Amino acid sequence: QVQLVESGGGLVQPGGSLRLSCAASGSMFGFSLMGWYRQAPGKQRELVATVTRRGTSNYADSVKGRFTISRDNTKNTVSLQMNSLEVDDTAVYYCYTSSFGEFWGQGTQGTVSS
Repeated sequence: QVQLVESGGGLVQPGGSLRLSCAASGSMFGFSLMGWYRQAPGKQRELVATVTRRGTSNYADSVKGRFTISRDNTKNTVSLQMNSLEVDDTAVYYCYTSSFGEFWGQGTQGTVSS
């Protein structure tokens, strides 16, 4: 059973930074695609960033240049460094992976507010 355990998140002022981390387990074959999605109040869940096993990353236009995704294949972890945060970045952030199916973490709250 694939499990994703997130850490990080919290409250930060506009312009600040947060770092999210996610540890994946439970797959004998590793994790092909890992990434982060988010869901703001009253909105649909949306892609933030993904990274393939080989390190190819993809970002939503709204976070390009501010967020950086990285992964460690030896530890099956994926991280999201979020800089220059804006109020509109406030959301529940979900870790995601695909490994013969799609799996989600429980979500972690990131709040940007003055």
